[in-house]
Amino acid sequence: MFADLVLKSSAVFTALGDRSQPGAVAIAGDRIADVGPVGEVLGRCGEGAEVIDLGDSFVCPGFIDSHLHFHTAAMNRSRLSVFCEGSCAEDCVDALAAVEDARPRDEFMLSYGWYHPLWRDPSLPTRDILDRAYPDRPVCLMGADVHTLWLNSAGLAKLGIDEGSVPPPGGIYRKDALGRLTGIVQETAAFDLFPRIYRFSREEEDEAVAAFIGDLHANGITGVGDLALFALPGADMICDDVLARFDRDGRLDLRVSLFPTALDDLSRARGIEARFAGSRFVRLGGLKQFFDGVTSTHTAWLHEPYANADGPDDVGRPTVAPERMRRLVLGAAAAGYAVRVHTIGDRAVETALDIFAEAIGAYGRPRVGAYGLEHLERIDDGDIPRLAQLGVLANVQPPHATLDPEGTVRDLGRERALRMWPFASYERAGVSYSFGTDAPVVDIDSRAVLYDAVTRRDAVSGLPEGGWAPDERLSAAQAVRAYTRGSAAACGRAEETGTLEPGKLADIAVLDRDIVGSPESPVDPELIRAAEVVMTLVGGKVVYTR
Repeated sequence: MFADLVLKSSAVFTALGDRSQPGAVAIAGDRIADVGPVGEVLGRCGEGAEVIDLGDSFVCPGFIDSHLHFHTAAMNRSRLSVFCEGSCAEDCVDALAAVEDARPRDEFMLSYGWYHPLWRDPSLPTRDILDRAYPDRPVCLMGADVHTLWLNSAGLAKLGIDEGSVPPPGGIYRKDALGRLTGIVQETAAFDLFPRIYRFSREEEDEAVAAFIGDLHANGITGVGDLALFALPGADMICDDVLARFDRDGRLDLRVSLFPTALDDLSRARGIEARFAGSRFVRLGGLKQFFDGVTSTHTAWLHEPYANADGPDDVGRPTVAPERMRRLVLGAAAAGYAVRVHTIGDRAVETALDIFAEAIGAYGRPRVGAYGLEHLERIDDGDIPRLAQLGVLANVQPPHATLDPEGTVRDLGRERALRMWPFASYERAGVSYSFGTDAPVVDIDSRAVLYDAVTRRDAVSGLPEGGWAPDERLSAAQAVRAYTRGSAAACGRAEETGTLEPGKLADIAVLDRDIVGSPESPVDPELIRAAEVVMTLVGGKVVYTR
């Protein structure tokens, strides 16, 4: 057997079992040629292969972020935007000083990350405070939920929005008691504005995208699912032109599966599929749609009213009428495309499963991608076995569970809240599930994803003490499998990546310490939080070293 490179370590985790163990991985070209005990692998390789002794480092399949928004995350993480969570609105205004000179004065100053329920005053901010600091320059601050924008008067004017403007269906231009715009734009009204706000030069895009790819590699991430950010036609923020440019120029080194918006007209999906037919890195992974919003704004679609309901009918609402969603999913299924559907509320989850069941019954398994539900923050216990029975993937983001647990209790009540994000229940029921971040909603820190899943605590604060709904904690092996093997399935790449097996692509992450151990001797979860990525390989090529 010929091999170019052999990685040997005391802790190799193939994602096929429950333990790490001593071994070696042989790589020939861009593929894994052999995996097994060191002596056996080296004996089969013969002479000539470069051997890297990684000591006690942890070797596993490359992590795959199954759900993020590539272009928006890249631009938000760039020098063109500033992150500010803050403890009040004034903190976020002060943070804008960092981007005052980043762009021309007639382009939007950008920030992201604010989340008012965690502020000292949990009221929504208004444009007035922005206007005092920036009366003549357009400003836009994206909320952490990505469903809310906070604009100043100059920004509203640049977008042509005034008190007489009518938001698109399902959207909100918030107004005060006097009928004056507050500067807060939500849901489909916000989604409609993104392509007009997030407009950049080629140089700005290239700089940000290159840096983002480097950041992903530094986290051991070798692949991503790039999902439509919005359901509106022409506003999905899937920037395939940028990826095509990077792919053509040999600057990508990242597996990207694209999920544009599911529409009646499937020409965009067909065009992306054809455009990247010969690419080693980019492919169509399926389609994406949105069935509801988020619990913090009472737009997630529930069976029962919110605990802090505005009235007896405050159960959220579908963003797409159920019959239209059925038509979109069945239309995609007829063409061989799977759809992944944003479903946060229990009624959205149940209704989407009904539609998937009909699609599978009528058309079988799709040619492209796998049916999946995104987020599933609130799911009825009875729908968990349905996921397994139907083979529908649960595509979840562990850091979401610890973003604001008390806010979840406030919105849903403690009984419902403590049954949210049921990761261990998925494992017990045989549900296939994947991990991601939903970046830019949360950071792409791979260790935080795993730590949150294993401890049910935030990787930075360590809260809540004892973990959020600790019965839903996963073992480290289960978490790593979800972030590799499970995410490969979600991205439509299970046949070529996600495990360390001969014939699979040599997409590999190496951490400085064992983070799995064995069922008999599990690793302390604090070691996950402290672990560092020391090497990342994509297609057998080293793309990152510490």
